[in-house]
Amino acid sequence: MDEMEEGKQKFLEVVKGADAAVQVVIPVTPSNSMFLISLTKGPNRKFITISEDDIIDLPNEAGILTKVTKVVKDAVAAL
Repeated sequence: MDEMEEGKQKFLEVVKGADAAVQVVIPVTPSNSMFLISLTKGPNRKFITISEDDIIDLPNEAGILTKVTKVVKDAVAAL
C-alpha cells in the first residue's frame, strides 16, 4: 500500500471513530493538492478540504492527526 492509500485508510478510521454512521467519499486524485471530501449522514452532506500532504502524513505524524481529527469532528457535529 502506498503512502496515499495508507493516509486515506487512516482518514476513514478517524471518521468512523467520530461517527460510524457517516459515509465518506474521497476523490481518487487531489485537485490543486487538495482533496474535497464528502461526509454524508442521512440527508445531510458536508464537504471538507484536506491537503494532499496532510493525507500522506496522517498515519505517521501526531500533529497532523490531531488537526485532521478536529476538522472531522467539527464537520460530523455539523451534520
